[in-house]
Amino acid sequence: MRNTVRELRSARGLSQGQLGTALGVSRQTINAIETERYTPSLPLAFSLARFFGVSIEEMFYVEDSPAGD
Repeated sequence: MRNTVRELRSARGLSQGQLGTALGVSRQTINAIETERYTPSLPLAFSLARFFGVSIEEMFYVEDSPAGD
C-alpha cells in the first residue's frame, strides 16, 4: 500500500517526531508508515487523515499493476 504521509508532513514543516507526538505514536511508527514497512490501523489512518484534512483514499492507495501481472 502506497501513501502520501511524507509529502503531507513535509508540506507542513513537521518532523516525524512532531507528527508522532501530535498523533500519540512514536517517531519510529511514522517512519515505518512513510517507508511503507507498516500499514497503520484503521483508527490511526483516520487520525492521520483528519490531521491533514484529507480523505483516507487521498492518503493511502494501491497502485494498479500493469495488465497481465
